[in-house]
Amino acid sequence: MKAMVMEALGTDNLRLKELPDPTPGPGQVLVRLRAASLNFRDVLALRGGYGSRQKQAGLIPLSDGAGEVVEVGAGVRRFKAGDRVVNTFFPGWLSGPPDERFLQQDLGGMEDGVACELRVFSEDAVLPIPASMSFLEAATLPCAAVTAWNAVRAHAATGPEHVVLTQGSGGVALFALQFARAAGARVIAISSTAERLARLGELGAQHGINYREDAEWGKAARKLTAGRGVDLVVETAGAATLKQSIRAARLGGMIAMIGMVSGPTAEVNLPLVAMGSLRVHGIAVGNREHLEQVLAACATNAIRPVIDRSFPLADLGAALKHVESGQQFGKVCVEMG
Repeated sequence: MKAMVMEALGTDNLRLKELPDPTPGPGQVLVRLRAASLNFRDVLALRGGYGSRQKQAGLIPLSDGAGEVVEVGAGVRRFKAGDRVVNTFFPGWLSGPPDERFLQQDLGGMEDGVACELRVFSEDAVLPIPASMSFLEAATLPCAAVTAWNAVRAHAATGPEHVVLTQGSGGVALFALQFARAAGARVIAISSTAERLARLGELGAQHGINYREDAEWGKAARKLTAGRGVDLVVETAGAATLKQSIRAARLGGMIAMIGMVSGPTAEVNLPLVAMGSLRVHGIAVGNREHLEQVLAACATNAIRPVIDRSFPLADLGAALKHVESGQQFGKVCVEMG
């Protein structure tokens, strides 16, 4: 099989190699991967951003893939050859709260990922894809969509009475917008250009704020809620936005801390957090049950993942640089054929 391998840290050290075809053992399925999607954490992993917790060389990157089962091992009951499947982000985390045992296993970081033509999974680590969904669309779900679902629905229990603020036009932000709108919530989206704000409006955002034109966008969001503030901020940028996210949140509101694309450290006005009774909740993707709920929500509400661009597997380096640039609108993917 062909696989993209990081020979040493750095995007420039990716090489397309021919590796032996894997075979499934008891309780495992062999999947011919057709598509995979990229996340900003893949850029971090190629920089060695997860330190000693990740593979430093010989890593097959990417965590999110979809394809069809081509062979099953002894004892497999849930799948058969020909079934279309998508993998989970944490192979061992099936349900329940976060547990260190499960979070120590993730694809494309601590373990080899899905930037390859064939991969073996435990039958518990894959789920069926709805008939209405393509491989490319399904491959966008395991990290970004599950993270957004975990924030918007699993922890914030967002409904029609709520206002949600999303940041930018990356995968998590767009899924958060779509899930919040499907739940009946009002969405305020911030972005950097009028064109992007218009596209966010087409996806359902009722209000848009250009943060380049209004640096005090937290106050602007409060004005849009008659001074009350938003119920949930889906915080995907990190250091550069946290101050305004705190200003935007209502008394007793929640900030779902997800991304750090603008930096990992920020000064926090602790009195505002304490006096505002704010809940800052870290989101570490999610479990298999969350992915099941995402798949059902997409099928029931006809939610189509937004795909910015797709590259061939051989051009994974270019795809990663596109993600690193921050210019994408939606998910960036690779296809294996």
